[in-house]
Amino acid sequence: MRRLMTVKTDVVIIGAGPVGLFAVFECGMLRLKAHVIDTLADAGGQCTALYPEKPIYDIPAHPAISGADLIDNLMQQAAPFAPTFHFGEQVMQLTRTEADTWRVVTSKGTELEAPVVMIAAGCGAFGPNRPPLDGLETYEATGGVQYFVQRREAFRGKKVVIAGGGDSAVDWAISLAEVAARVQVVHRRPKFRAAPESAARLDQLAKDGAIELVIPYQLAGLEGTNGVLSGVIVETLDGQRRTLEADHLLPFFGLAMTLGPIADWGLNLERNQIAVTQATAATSAPGIFAIGDIATYPGKLKLILSGFAEAASAAHAAHAIVHPGEVVHFEYSTTKGVPGGA
Repeated sequence: MRRLMTVKTDVVIIGAGPVGLFAVFECGMLRLKAHVIDTLADAGGQCTALYPEKPIYDIPAHPAISGADLIDNLMQQAAPFAPTFHFGEQVMQLTRTEADTWRVVTSKGTELEAPVVMIAAGCGAFGPNRPPLDGLETYEATGGVQYFVQRREAFRGKKVVIAGGGDSAVDWAISLAEVAARVQVVHRRPKFRAAPESAARLDQLAKDGAIELVIPYQLAGLEGTNGVLSGVIVETLDGQRRTLEADHLLPFFGLAMTLGPIADWGLNLERNQIAVTQATAATSAPGIFAIGDIATYPGKLKLILSGFAEAASAAHAAHAIVHPGEVVHFEYSTTKGVPGGA
């Protein structure tokens, strides 16, 4: 790990999902400079990794907005405050200094020091549950096997095999049936664990011939040449096999969630979440706040809008730490404006 010079800032935000990005805005409105760290290669967290094109219906003032558009808007909202982003990095060390600040060291050797740390890491680090198939990595590298749909258009005219029986498998089967040349859904049992209306829609599309339900089967192998996928081998529990022609396999078997190094930071944890004081989002450690899905308190609602409110509360509490004794005269944004605004 290469060690860089320590950079001092007001707030280090861990997680560049929607709540972390809104925390940049709230901190900026209080003149708090932020650095943002995320393990993914770009901003957005689960919004862009899992459902960039699917509509979200419970964001205030947006009857419907895609995950990608929501992140684009939040990035624009944060831009006037010039945050520094550290993508593709994981926080490995979080230690208290003699100056009562926090030293943050990432997997790439980036070293930051700040009096305040905000953890907006969603459910922690996450990755797909991968099927145990020989040669899987080869097809992952070429895009033959993918675990997230980022652009539906990428599958236009393609032969797609979807594996799984939950909401993601059903929703994407319904959606991709509109653009793909063929969609086949592999599941071990006839009943799907999806919203009733979605399951009913899937059944109707199967009856209409727009989707083929390959049941009861499970994944058994992959076929192809030089990493180019050509077929997916499936089999029944009693060993009957068939091969499905395929350009892409989309296994939707859920996500493996881990807190990673966060679990070793000495914070109060409750079922892999960080316990906080609801009014301020403060954790058990001085100067550390947790906001969004990773934070828990009595009556907590796991909604993006709840995380937005927590970000605002945490920013105001953080101001008292970064600028002790300085009184904040609360002003609405309509009065105060933003840097560079009209």
